[in-house]
Amino acid sequence: MCLGIPAKVVSLDGDMALIDASGVKREVSAALLADIDPGDYVLVHAGFALAKITDAEGQETEKLLSELAED
Repeated sequence: MCLGIPAKVVSLDGDMALIDASGVKREVSAALLADIDPGDYVLVHAGFALAKITDAEGQETEKLLSELAED
């Protein structure tokens, strides 16, 4: 089982993307995705952006993860 976390793409530099995952910024490989732009949400696992998701999906998942962290 894999856990992909939602992250917002901040910027792109070739095949690398700077992402923001609940306030934590890091670089991940974006080589698997051809159609992402800054502002898009992606699922990230093991240093790779695996799939593009909608803004609503990304925001809802971030909200749920934040609520779980509060408990």
